[in-house]
Amino acid sequence: MAQNVCTIIDAGDRTRLATIMADWSRPQKQAERARIILLSADRLPIAEIAHQAAASRPTIWHWQARYAQTDG
Repeated sequence: MAQNVCTIIDAGDRTRLATIMADWSRPQKQAERARIILLSADRLPIAEIAHQAAASRPTIWHWQARYAQTDG
């Protein structure tokens, strides 16, 4: 499997995802997914994203691909 899925987000999506991460009333899994996409958009290596997000590489790949399919 590829080491990274190119994740490009616009300013609006970045703001929306940052809001999701900061909203303590949202389910934790939504914040974790938002964090994965934001870290991916910063073009960090997959190992660093996995470390910072405390998630497995397959989980990172899954959410990168899912975000790419839905275009945000």
